Amino acid sequence: MSNHTDRNRSGHILWNVAIVVALVAALGLFISNRQLAGTLAQLDQRDQQQIATLQQNLAQSNAAAQKSVDALALQAQDTAEQTAARAKQDLRRTSASLSAALTKQQQDAEQQQQQLTGQLTDLQQANTTAAAKIGEISDNVTGVKSDVASTQSELAKTGNDLKRVMGDMGVMSGLVATNSTQLNALKELGDRDYVEFDLKRTAGRQKVGDMQLILAKADPKHNRFTLQVLADDKTVEKRDRSINEPVQLYLAGNRQPEEIVVNEVKKDEVVGYVSIPKIKMARR
Repeated sequence: MSNHTDRNRSGHILWNVAIVVALVAALGLFISNRQLAGTLAQLDQRDQQQIATLQQNLAQSNAAAQKSVDALALQAQDTAEQTAARAKQDLRRTSASLSAALTKQQQDAEQQQQQLTGQLTDLQQANTTAAAKIGEISDNVTGVKSDVASTQSELAKTGNDLKRVMGDMGVMSGLVATNSTQLNALKELGDRDYVEFDLKRTAGRQKVGDMQLILAKADPKHNRFTLQVLADDKTVEKRDRSINEPVQLYLAGNRQPEEIVVNEVKKDEVVGYVSIPKIKMARR
């Protein structure tokens, strides 16, 4: 009986201990839950604060971004307006330049046309004048041909009277003229140059062509004369020569002699000419 009672008592003690343990465990669990709930509440409050802060920052960022966008839009609008204004101004300048250039080209074209019209008028007048002059020249040529034919006839007739005679140096002379008509005929032939002279004894030295002549003596009764000829820095006397006789003299650098012909002897005066070769050829 005693043993049975002890076992019952022991069972009650263990049961009480189990209950106490259970209560302690439940209390610990309750405390842990309360602490966890507080922690969760703190975490939730902190998250909400961070979310609110993020939302506020996002709102501020959106506002700033909207301001930037508005500013950029306004700036873009101003830039577009300025660009359009500059484009219009450049277009007006370009149009003015093109208009001025076109006006200048039109003026130049009109001026050139006027010049061409004037030149055409001048050319037509020149053609008319030239045609008239050609007609005059044709008439003149006809007259000249007639004069030339007449002159050639006279020269042919006069040439028959011209003669070649031996000069005072033993050289056959060219054709010798005895009067002014024959001398003109010689000039027309053009074989030589002819310089006429009228030499007076009282006049002293006289230049004729490329020589100087001095009349030393004139004898009209016998048609004779004496000359002093200065050429090539030397003096040669041609004594007692007769009229129409070629008085010949070689000058330096000349293959053919120059000829002095006196056609008329007067008192203290002789009249004649000097015949000068056109081609200067040195003697061999």
